[in-house]
Amino acid sequence: EWTEGLQTVGIVLLVFASIKLLHMLGLISFSEDSIEDELELSTVRHRPEGLEQLEAQTRFSRKELQILYRGFKNECPSGVVNEDTFKEIYAQFFPQGDASTYAHFLFNAFDTDHNGSLSFEDFVMGLSILLRGTVQEKLNWAFNLYDINKDGYITKEEMLDIMKAIYDMMGKCTYPVLKEETPRQHVEVFFQKMDKNKDGVVTIDEFIDCCQNDENIMRSMHIFENVL
Repeated sequence: EWTEGLQTVGIVLLVFASIKLLHMLGLISFSEDSIEDELELSTVRHRPEGLEQLEAQTRFSRKELQILYRGFKNECPSGVVNEDTFKEIYAQFFPQGDASTYAHFLFNAFDTDHNGSLSFEDFVMGLSILLRGTVQEKLNWAFNLYDINKDGYITKEEMLDIMKAIYDMMGKCTYPVLKEETPRQHVEVFFQKMDKNKDGVVTIDEFIDCCQNDENIMRSMHIFENVL
């Protein structure tokens, strides 16, 4: 059962990670405070796109975007988040483990233009997919996380790097206590299941096909859909 559960943990943690970000921004419970009609842009270094454009590009309403931005601005006055800040956020939520490597991979998945910082737009676009996206969109996003070098394929070593990062982050939460070779053993099982044509790499089609036929993964795709 433990092995089966770990086959889906990376997918689940993608969504879980977005919840952590929301909690960090104090956005799980929407307050009914009066909200400015427009984003306050005068004090931030990075000026986000207009609300109308973001509303069109995401699955968030105008009011939700205003609340998200208010929380984002409170935590990130400069208007951007760098990788070190991202790691600090995850360290607070996973004190029993080392979340730095997973935070690094997750940061790179959010940082779609690869400029080393997350803007409000980067944050909201990723969050929109993880919380409100279709199954296909969520799996595409997950594939991008596992595809560390962004060459369009997932190798066994890339999957192992992600899985090790998850184990490191969970730390003492894992039970039973894991042996050094455990992540590799689990990756072997899952990789063989995904690599249908046995060419040593997993394509996005193989990844999506395998995930869509896994009941646990499909269930995890819908857990947090109504969090906002």
